[in-house]
Amino acid sequence: MPDRLNDFLDSDPKLKQLALAARQLVWLQHQYRAIAPPSLLKGSRVLRFENNHLTLAADNGAIASKLKQLAPLLISSFRTRGCEVTGIQTQVQVNAASPAKPLPPKEIGEQGRVALDELAHDLPEGDLRSAIERLAHIRR
Repeated sequence: MPDRLNDFLDSDPKLKQLALAARQLVWLQHQYRAIAPPSLLKGSRVLRFENNHLTLAADNGAIASKLKQLAPLLISSFRTRGCEVTGIQTQVQVNAASPAKPLPPKEIGEQGRVALDELAHDLPEGDLRSAIERLAHIRR
């Protein structure tokens, strides 16, 4: 199947150029993963490569600022790996992640219920005692 796809992409000059650019970006991203500090990898990625200038996308301003500081080191590392990068530009481009799934409610174990019952028993009548008693008796 990949050979058929490659044959199709190679059949048209514009598609061939697009496929070549995509392969180059994948290779650059692989190289970037190898040289960038691990603390920056989750929040940044290769965005574009034109005229020997690499553009990196950063998820926030702090990452973009750090990438700008590291640009000379990154350029040197890319060149050592055989990529003729002469400049690096960063762009803040928030990566919209899917919203976090809500965690299931935690249940209080039997030992916790007993401890809460004992605490409630030791407290004077009032709002705090009532709240702890309710907490001890939910989800039985």
